[in-house]
Amino acid sequence: MRHAPADLLTLPPSIHRMAMPVAAARRYTVEEVLAFPEDGNRYELIRGELLVSPSPALRHQVVVQRLYISLIDYLRPLGLHESAFCVSADISWGDDTLVQPDVFVATAGELRHAWRDVKTLLLAVEVLSPRSSRADRVLKRDAYREHGVGTYWIVDHRAGVVEVWRPGDERPEIVSNTLRWRIQDAAPELTIDFTSLFEGLPED
Repeated sequence: MRHAPADLLTLPPSIHRMAMPVAAARRYTVEEVLAFPEDGNRYELIRGELLVSPSPALRHQVVVQRLYISLIDYLRPLGLHESAFCVSADISWGDDTLVQPDVFVATAGELRHAWRDVKTLLLAVEVLSPRSSRADRVLKRDAYREHGVGTYWIVDHRAGVVEVWRPGDERPEIVSNTLRWRIQDAAPELTIDFTSLFEGLPED
């Protein structure tokens, strides 16, 4: 987590609570964003547009944790549980794009040195926050599609649905009951029942 640059500090406080592009006339590079000091916010970059998100709410993070645990339980028997993450990893595909998916599964062969080597995401997950809809549904969706992310889940825990995007999709599959995914064609199928995913969540 990093401090906002000086040119963001004069913006209204409401801007800093939004997961949306800020300072629209200004374009940043990955090098600049990585140089921000820590401040508790999440900073991402899509084609030079800076996205600022505050620390996640408890409800958001419970959903993230449930998804992560489901993925670990699925991947462990396959010996691939160390390919799943729910950390603020800096994933970059060039000097103008930097993302930190809420949850993701990477290719094991790219997990030998540093985050900069991770380019192939088999699964990326974003859990919607009150103000992150445009960033998650438009900007990140386009970036994930452009860079060949295998499957992208947009999790709307208020509506109780998940939008599933795959490469080449013009529209998402809207899932409202059971989420399904395979890490490989020959692998068994992961199923996540929505009762276990959304039941008993903390209030917003």
